[in-house]
Amino acid sequence: MGLFTDHYELTMLQASLRDGTWRRRTVFEMFARRLPRGRRYGVTAGTGRLLAALAEFRFGDEELAFLEDRQVVAADTVAWLADYRFAGDIWGYAEGETYFPGSPLLVVEGTFADSVVLETLALSIYNHDAAVAAAASRMVHAAAGRPLIEMGSRRTHEASALAAARSSYLAGFESTSNLEAGRRFGIPTRGTSSHAFTLVHDSEAAAFASQVAALGPGTTLLVDTYDVPTAVADAVRIAGVGLGAVRIDSGDLADQCHRVRSQLDSLGATGARIVVTGDLDEYAIAALASAPADGYGVGTSLVTGSGAPSAELVYKLVARAGSDAPDAPLLGVAKRSVGKPTVAGRKWAFRVVREFTATEEVVRVGSDYDGAHERPLLVRLVTAGDVVGAEPLDVARMRHAQARAELPEDGRRLSAGDPAIPTVFEEET
Repeated sequence: MGLFTDHYELTMLQASLRDGTWRRRTVFEMFARRLPRGRRYGVTAGTGRLLAALAEFRFGDEELAFLEDRQVVAADTVAWLADYRFAGDIWGYAEGETYFPGSPLLVVEGTFADSVVLETLALSIYNHDAAVAAAASRMVHAAAGRPLIEMGSRRTHEASALAAARSSYLAGFESTSNLEAGRRFGIPTRGTSSHAFTLVHDSEAAAFASQVAALGPGTTLLVDTYDVPTAVADAVRIAGVGLGAVRIDSGDLADQCHRVRSQLDSLGATGARIVVTGDLDEYAIAALASAPADGYGVGTSLVTGSGAPSAELVYKLVARAGSDAPDAPLLGVAKRSVGKPTVAGRKWAFRVVREFTATEEVVRVGSDYDGAHERPLLVRLVTAGDVVGAEPLDVARMRHAQARAELPEDGRRLSAGDPAIPTVFEEET
């Protein structure tokens, strides 16, 4: 995966190898200057994928030949890359944790050469995964306990589809339609049928009979290809009162839910569930709160971050050694660019929690810790190049449910507003 990076990373690498600064100890931090418009919190996602990718972030013979043939870098840099393996330390927010502007989601400590080439890899994973996870979290909140199915594989790149399925499950979705995501990440998979299955049969009733014969009466039948009341009547007649569920994919979804629920109950199928799909996002899900829907399937808006396809994270140098000497002290450095300033120094982050509710994010230069109300947020992920922070996806999923519940009530609302809690920067004492 060595070439999963930008050209300018290797431009900087080659220059630093020539002038000797490549040996300097550095600290890079990944953070968001601001949350995407309308968002009140972010969700840390992509940690597990980054840790897995580190093992593959190497430059093999084909990659090295490409760099040399294209004259991207000189022969001495190619030789250095042949032995590249990240050997530094990485700290980060535990996956599933919420974050806010300025939160140091990832802290990478190592030589300049070791650390600078990870920028694109880290940002490409986290910016996508965190964006999807934030959208999914808002949808889970809007669903108020009703299960959600991720079904956006047909609306994004095939690799992005796997990452989106993982991030949505982390944020509280119950299942995915993507079978490879199920195999790779252990996520439960679900699937019904499309309108094509109905249309390929001579009648809708014939399609229902075929599906029930193959999958049993507990299956989910799609009832909006032609006339919904007729389809519901046929579904119950063919599957019986033990029909598992019906899916509605079009029309006035709230009105359809009420009408279908009434019809199912009148036919004795009181246990049949209603699954709603069709260009849903968190706002549409919230609007269906009073409708008798039993679950939702979400695709396009989820895998595209529901209007915020990137988490807007950046990766910046915040501290460096004053010289090439191994024991040279670290000096804080910061940009002064208009609109893009950074805060100098290696930071530690804590969540202040009072009476089970988060009240502020403290980002501190130094590591002072007030154990009375502060929860440390940074955990060790990599030590001397070895991954030490890998964990099961279900652990991150549980962590996010707890972190979201910890936010102030108004910080979980879908309406635009300030971040759920303020970020407070403190200098080392």
